[in-house]
Amino acid sequence: MPYRRIAHWIAASCLLAITGVQADTIKVLTAGAFKPVVLAMVPGFEARTGHKVEVHNDTAGALAKRIAAGEAFDLVVVTPAVLQSLAQQGTVDGAATVRIAKVGIGVAVRTGSASPDMRSVEDFRHAVLQAKRLAYIDPASGGSSGIYLDQLFGRMGIADAVRAKAVLVPGGLVADRLVSGEADLAIHQISEILPVKGATLVAPLPEALQNYTEYAGALASKSGYPDAARAFLAALAGADAQAVIEAKGMVAAPR
Repeated sequence: MPYRRIAHWIAASCLLAITGVQADTIKVLTAGAFKPVVLAMVPGFEARTGHKVEVHNDTAGALAKRIAAGEAFDLVVVTPAVLQSLAQQGTVDGAATVRIAKVGIGVAVRTGSASPDMRSVEDFRHAVLQAKRLAYIDPASGGSSGIYLDQLFGRMGIADAVRAKAVLVPGGLVADRLVSGEADLAIHQISEILPVKGATLVAPLPEALQNYTEYAGALASKSGYPDAARAFLAALAGADAQAVIEAKGMVAAPR
């Protein structure tokens, strides 16, 4: 075991011995766009508290279906609208909802490829129509960016042209389709473009077209470890998380 891991284990053990706090393992469900922030916050939280965090991600719509089907969890991070629906179903504690961050949509190309202009609505239209294969989240999967883009292409009058060459991704990192060669243009939430090696963020959508997705967290109504889950939610929404949120391409919610 590396020295640093041993040091963390000793520190956590000492903390638990001193405070008498039990180490729990909490299950966190997160929408894909917020996953990079969750993963970045886990090591520090585990070292500081002794608790463990299991992270599971999916589209917001898919997570809502999984929870409705009875999947157990302790904390979920999705859009406020999904949390409101879950609160009405009684599966999350609506009174413990905390807004954390928001993220915009960006356009990406394979690293080394020419980057299209993205300064205006017409630039965006031109780039989309010129692309041979265009990757984005399948709206049917419940991903917020895919749903928005499907509606946007309809309003712009280019829906048929886009669907004829669309690479619809059911979930995960859309920009991976650039690296694999399946697409030459990808549109996804910025926090899910930045982690993809071999893909380059060209720019956010022009502001006139931009759509921000908010993310908030809530505790499960039947969490087995509410104190640990509440502590992790507080860490995600705390001041120390702001730098992580910004580094992952998101904007922290006002404190």
